[in-house]
Amino acid sequence: MSLYTIADLHLSFGVDKPMDVFHGWENHAERLEENWRRLIDPDDIVVIGGDISWGLDISEALEDFRWIDRLPGRKLLLKGNHDLWFSTKTKVEKYFADNGITSLEILFNNAFRYGDYVICGTRGWMNDQTDKKVLNRECGRLRLSLEAGKKLGGEPIVFFHYPPVFGSGDCPEIIEILKEYDVKEVYYGHIHGYRISHAINGPRYGINFHLVSGDFLQFEPKFIM
Repeated sequence: MSLYTIADLHLSFGVDKPMDVFHGWENHAERLEENWRRLIDPDDIVVIGGDISWGLDISEALEDFRWIDRLPGRKLLLKGNHDLWFSTKTKVEKYFADNGITSLEILFNNAFRYGDYVICGTRGWMNDQTDKKVLNRECGRLRLSLEAGKKLGGEPIVFFHYPPVFGSGDCPEIIEILKEYDVKEVYYGHIHGYRISHAINGPRYGINFHLVSGDFLQFEPKFIM
């Protein structure tokens, strides 16, 4: 059982929001499916780090969920800034159950065991955004997830949608929580195009950061372990 991740699928099977208007996104769903089926076995886990569907509500995102559900593996979904279909974890899980979607689970204020590790995460926040209310909420959700992981036991691996570090800056409130819980590995998405050159891929503050946005990975899920 292997662990993989990828963020920013930006699927639009239920709405008219083609991504191939952007350079590098041509036929991205087809490329992603080809890579996914080549790499992922049925007992593998794939953490999808947000910006999953362009659907404005959950019914508009249904075809995207069905498409992901047909792919092999168990998928853990993290909320991104464009995931407007997300209401509450309970409502999303009920919608999945009502529509026969069985391989998708939500990473939100909780954690999942993976061998000697625990999978934790939240949407996160960036250093260049100033809404303290949202930042405090995301810090609280990160703590809830890490505390849930502590109860499960194991070393935490943390997934965000937003990067907690970017360029020469960082989000100190989130970094302090990562240090407090001795997190060593962090995976994040959200960064595209020319901004990729400013992304942090490597160590900072004793933590290894990894960008896993779909276009950066050429739509090939990243093997973690």
